[in-house]
Amino acid sequence: DKDENDNGEGLASTEEDQRLKNAATIGTALMVVNSQRALILLSSIVIVLPLLGSLTQQNVVATETVELLQANNIAAQGDCSYLESAIASWANIAAVPQPTSLLTKLEDTFVLWAQLLPVRCEFQREDGVLTYCYGDESRPNGIFPCEVWDDYAPEYAGEATEEYFADALGIRLDGVKEVAREGMDEFSDYSVSIIYNQNITVSLVNMGLFYLLLGILIMGLYGLQALRGDAIRLVLDPLQRMLKIVLRYAENPLSQDVKGSRIKKDDDSVQEHEEIGNYETEQLINAITKIADLLRKCWGVAGAGIISSNLARTKDGKTVVFNPTVPGKRVYALFGFVAINGFSEQLRALDRDVMILINDVAKVVHDEVYRWALGDHGQCNKNLGSAFLMVFRIGDFSEVHKKKQVATEKLFRDNGKNSGKRTANLRRRTTRAGTRNVSYGRKNRGQEDGQLQLASLPGIQTFTDRALLGMLKSFAGIHRDKNLQVWKNDFRLSEAYPRTTWIYGMDAGWAVEGAVGSEYKIDATYLSPHVNMASRMMSATKQYGVTILLSKAVEELLSRTCRKKLRHLDTVYVKGSKVKQDIFTYDARHKGVDFFLIERTPEQADMEAESYTHNIWDHDQDLRAMRQHVSDEFMEIFGLAVKQYLAGNWKEAYTNFEQADNTMIETVLEDGYLEYDLDELEGRIFNKNDKCEDIERVRQDLGDGASRVLMAYMERRNMTPPADWNAVANFLANSRFQKE
Repeated sequence: DKDENDNGEGLASTEEDQRLKNAATIGTALMVVNSQRALILLSSIVIVLPLLGSLTQQNVVATETVELLQANNIAAQGDCSYLESAIASWANIAAVPQPTSLLTKLEDTFVLWAQLLPVRCEFQREDGVLTYCYGDESRPNGIFPCEVWDDYAPEYAGEATEEYFADALGIRLDGVKEVAREGMDEFSDYSVSIIYNQNITVSLVNMGLFYLLLGILIMGLYGLQALRGDAIRLVLDPLQRMLKIVLRYAENPLSQDVKGSRIKKDDDSVQEHEEIGNYETEQLINAITKIADLLRKCWGVAGAGIISSNLARTKDGKTVVFNPTVPGKRVYALFGFVAINGFSEQLRALDRDVMILINDVAKVVHDEVYRWALGDHGQCNKNLGSAFLMVFRIGDFSEVHKKKQVATEKLFRDNGKNSGKRTANLRRRTTRAGTRNVSYGRKNRGQEDGQLQLASLPGIQTFTDRALLGMLKSFAGIHRDKNLQVWKNDFRLSEAYPRTTWIYGMDAGWAVEGAVGSEYKIDATYLSPHVNMASRMMSATKQYGVTILLSKAVEELLSRTCRKKLRHLDTVYVKGSKVKQDIFTYDARHKGVDFFLIERTPEQADMEAESYTHNIWDHDQDLRAMRQHVSDEFMEIFGLAVKQYLAGNWKEAYTNFEQADNTMIETVLEDGYLEYDLDELEGRIFNKNDKCEDIERVRQDLGDGASRVLMAYMERRNMTPPADWNAVANFLANSRFQKE
């Protein structure tokens, strides 16, 4: 029963989702149908009503003038003077042409024929017909339309009918109307009969009705347009925007706005946007946008597949039930860890306020990583309290292989006439390699990535350079940010903060990207030995006394200009692996560096990131400042010492490590950017026998941590490498290098 209920609820949810997806289409269709029906109704009114009006229209002037003339006919009786005056007055009113146009036409004649009986006066004709003309002098006021009366009058009064005049004048029969009035009782012999031409009256009325209905039509269309505009503004447009938000995050959950750039909102813009949301649809848009933004920020790059799969995945044409634990996918990426060294002391000192400190650090780290990463490939995957996992995603496993193959084929295709043959051979070799890769992957999926060297990918040097720059720029930003500088003066951190450092570790390779958990709780993450290696690199910085450690996998992806700035510190074994791991560092210090003096606005920093070139490693102010304690002489001596150390020549290596350490101390003292009493310290710092605690602390602050660590290791071994020494040390599970 429970399953049935769940299925029922799932089906109902599916139908609701489909309605939501089609909401804009349904609303538009409904509006179109309503508009069509309204247009049909208004068109019917415009076409049919004039026809009905033409059949029933009556001219009240004709009826009233006949009744007036009949009343005067009876009233005059034998008074011919009165009767003649009454007929003349009637003619002045009724017999004038109708005002249809500036030029009167023959068809516009209103009174076609009139007869008044009985004939009893000399001015009357024998047949009683009033519509006749014998010259201008006989026309009352000269207004009679004599052309019709004289030329089209019937020969006999009995022939004067509606049909006769319609045929004679070529006008519509329905518009010719005969109106007659007869007396009653003793006045039964008194009668008036007049034939009127009402066609022009009907035309005028229909024309007026047409314009009236046309006006109604225009007003109706305007009203429909206004309603449609309101519907679009208040309903359809918000629904479409909501649908676009859902579809956009289904296609690319990491998109942050339409243009693909980072969202930057100040408090005023957010408040103004929320004040607009007075309507329910606007509130829904705000809610959906915030939910989608929270999904992106909470799940990051690794959760993109979960969001996309559950918003866009369909089965048999229907949206499936929500499933957060979708299968993972294999990706290539650079992995970087950033951590606060000394976090435990800060936690005890700040208690709940430690969250503010962490968020201040996170803002700087996230901003710089997002800014310097190529495109949108740099994201923060996890905030682990005192540490942050940064992922610079290169692409899906299949996507990277496909793009590399396309780029290679393009290169060979443009290489000459014989490129087609070479490309075909390459494709066959790639296909065979891919076949071997699939079969081999069934035995050992973990070695599948060996088929692709990331260093062979086009543009990978720029990609990796920018990833490392994001980490180093965050180091400079942490020591420049005003909010973080305030913590220096917090009395609770008077002892802990000076000892606080920020450490970094990076590695490159493959990982499985996806969700880990159950229906109750899931975390979007990356599972890979390369993620673990990045974490171990970060932890090992504390052992070597450096700020950042890079694996060999990262070093070989960097540009040549950047690699010249790196130091090869050591070669080690990772526990559980027999593969040698070279480790490198980019020297970065904050002591004696006033990063705030080279502060940039966010806009200026964005422009610098957009105009990146490999020359940035030689000219950028932040990079030069954090590395000012390193001289070319030091790099040369330290490089020689490392080679001697790995070759087993420990005595020579010890001497050179000691010289390298002293060289760095001399560089710092000569530059004078650290405030020390040179007269007092200079003679004691380089005295090996001076083991004073203060002097040791100064040596540690000014000298090279890596040199001192390797010297201490060789001292513990009595300057003699192990019998089985193969230039590699052991790397234990606790992320510390064990040299014993």
